[in-house]
Amino acid sequence: MRLGVIDVGSNSVHLLVVDAYHAGAHPTPDYSHSMVLRLSEHLTPDGEISEDGAHALAGFVTDCVEVAEERGVGALMGFATSAIRDASNTEDVLRRVRGASGVSLEVLSGEDEARATFLAVRRWFGWSAGRILLFDIGGGSLELAAGVDEQPDVAFSLPLGAGRLTRELDGDPPSRAQLKAVRKRVRSEIAAVKPALSRVGVPQLAVGTSKTIRSLARAMGAAPRGEGPYVARSLTLEDVSDLVSRLAIMPAAARASLPGVSVARAPQLLAGAVVAEAAMELLGVDALSVCPWALREGLILRYLDRLTEGPIT
Repeated sequence: MRLGVIDVGSNSVHLLVVDAYHAGAHPTPDYSHSMVLRLSEHLTPDGEISEDGAHALAGFVTDCVEVAEERGVGALMGFATSAIRDASNTEDVLRRVRGASGVSLEVLSGEDEARATFLAVRRWFGWSAGRILLFDIGGGSLELAAGVDEQPDVAFSLPLGAGRLTRELDGDPPSRAQLKAVRKRVRSEIAAVKPALSRVGVPQLAVGTSKTIRSLARAMGAAPRGEGPYVARSLTLEDVSDLVSRLAIMPAAARASLPGVSVARAPQLLAGAVVAEAAMELLGVDALSVCPWALREGLILRYLDRLTEGPIT
């Protein structure tokens, strides 16, 4: 069976098509289709997603449905994260998308987002990884989770996404005072959940997921995407701290010259590095193993787990 997942994030809208032939199967990627939309930049002063933003979203989700049909997708699901979740006109936007495309987007809570991503990480690394501590830096939020099972013992979502924080850094590059203020707030928010994460126990493996972490690791010399998902990739605290210092005085156009950093991702790289540095320092992590699976794969795995054992028809 061919499954499709439409992921409406703060930065982009992404359709992932995978093949999965039975419950418990490894979902094999078949096709990827995405658009940089930056819904978080389409917010009005009242916190609503603007008319232009809602129109663009509905149009691209409709496009994703057409692509899914062309790729032979048998089951299609759609979900949205912080950009839609935090908007003051969430229901209006969902109705517009449903009316245009027929897709009913499920709005995930921040905690559920963390739990689904944790499931993907656990399946990727397996039981031998032991107790896992998860870092997931998205466009709108930071997810943290820890545990020894497929469901984490604790899971948190904090409003510390790379895109959200970038909007607080006026200037290219930002002033030293602005960066100091953002770093202080980031550390304060993470420190508030540190006790609960620490009570779970010392992690045997710390893992980073999603595009921001992958971009930071690639900028510091991790293997490019073209070498495949099974090449080990990591991001050390030493490298992140070095990168923060460099990015803080580097305009976005110059950041785009770093390995694996796109023009679209470059403006957010500094904020992402600040969050990664603070989280790793406060939680006592010297290095992150980078996982190629994240939220989309976690939701696909959940879907497959609900199926009865046996072939999918």
